[in-house]
Amino acid sequence: MALHRPTYQQNQYKEISDHLTRASNGVDGLKSNLEFSGGQCVISADKQQTATWWVNLTSILSIHHVTIYFRTENISWEGPSNGHVSRALGFSLYVSNTTNKSEGHLCFKDKVYTLSTIPAVFNTSCPVHGQYVIYYNERLPGVSYPSSYSQYAFNDLCELEVYGCPRSGYYGNNCSVPCPDPQCNYCDLDTGTCRGGCNPGYKGHRCELECVDGFYGDGCRNTCGRCTDMTQCHHVTGTCLEGCKPGYMGNDCMQACSTGYYGENCSMSCGYCLKDETCHFVNGSCLSGCKIGYHPPFCAQECYNNTYGAGCTETCGQCRDSKPCHHINGSCVNGCMPGFKKTQCVEECDMGYYGIGCLQECSSFCKTSRDCHHVTGYCKDGCKSGWQGNDCLEVYKPIDSSNNQQSSFYSVLGLFCVSLLLNGVLIAYIIIQRKSRNKPAKEYQPESPAREMHVGQDGKSEFDSVNEGYQELGELGKSSTTYETLQ
Repeated sequence: MALHRPTYQQNQYKEISDHLTRASNGVDGLKSNLEFSGGQCVISADKQQTATWWVNLTSILSIHHVTIYFRTENISWEGPSNGHVSRALGFSLYVSNTTNKSEGHLCFKDKVYTLSTIPAVFNTSCPVHGQYVIYYNERLPGVSYPSSYSQYAFNDLCELEVYGCPRSGYYGNNCSVPCPDPQCNYCDLDTGTCRGGCNPGYKGHRCELECVDGFYGDGCRNTCGRCTDMTQCHHVTGTCLEGCKPGYMGNDCMQACSTGYYGENCSMSCGYCLKDETCHFVNGSCLSGCKIGYHPPFCAQECYNNTYGAGCTETCGQCRDSKPCHHINGSCVNGCMPGFKKTQCVEECDMGYYGIGCLQECSSFCKTSRDCHHVTGYCKDGCKSGWQGNDCLEVYKPIDSSNNQQSSFYSVLGLFCVSLLLNGVLIAYIIIQRKSRNKPAKEYQPESPAREMHVGQDGKSEFDSVNEGYQELGELGKSSTTYETLQ
């Protein structure tokens, strides 16, 4: 399985042509000429403390055994007569999924071979699974080695052959039988028993179980990232299927938001943090505070509520038309309210001035000259003698007391006359009402009883004489001069 696969050598011998010493000579399939000049061997540099060579199988495969052909210079290998034997003593053989031998499996470590016992063609069983087969030897300073060992470490290999199954998931003759456990990583090449562990994302004796929530990958040893829902972390790849928690990004939600961004999907940009420091990648707060003029803790919004400056702790002055001041320096863009001055409008007008822009002068006729209110211009302690008004700009006019007395007299007299008139009307009305009630009513005269009529000598009857008397009395009552006079 190693034939013509990619190779690497730590320290190549380069004092002659490259094709005679390069790392790929170890997997070219040629092993008929095992001497330096044959161009079929790997030759490492002299005087090195470590020697490393590896072949990349290009994928993780099931390995059965490994065979190594050492460089013999085509002379007798056994015994101390061949100076290259001592270079092979103490070597190690690893199988790993990476180029780091410490992360792999140690197939063989020479601790027993001598100059007389180490074979020129070495063969060892290594029923493991891996992608890299690594040959390693060392002669470290301060370490005591057997006297038969060479002084320095070398890669004197002419061929390294790896035998096994060229594709995963199969075993048996010609690797044609599928492994019985479908999620088994690798099975035994002879029996089919699961030996290489489970495929990523699975566990159990027969690899029949998926990783529990929050874990994924090879052996279910990997922890999922900051997924929104851990049950949605893919058991094989670790991908967060429903996205990340705020502050994280990437398919697996392992990566914090990039500098200057935070929140869900890292879609929110940072505010104005002090000294341009990075905000918290989850909530966006500036850990060291905000630049001047921005509101904590996110520092993305300018100062508001009539504030400005560092931490928005300063209060704006008396800006004109109640407009907000500048969020950084507190200046009033449209000027000040009447009675205040300078750019921040926190200082009252100087003594003697008031109003818009502090351009109006207080009256010199204030009791204390030009000492007026900075907004209205009203004199604080009243006016000097001879002046009046809030701003002491009106000439004082004293009130005439004689005119006041005369005016008061006529007012009282007028009220008295009106009172007499009303009382007279009221008295007349009362008299008329009383006389109307006391006037005698016309007396009812009942009809005289029937009597005999006597006619006198003048031809008048007695009845006529009586009626005539009544008539005169009635006329007298109707036209009496005396009555009219009384009326």
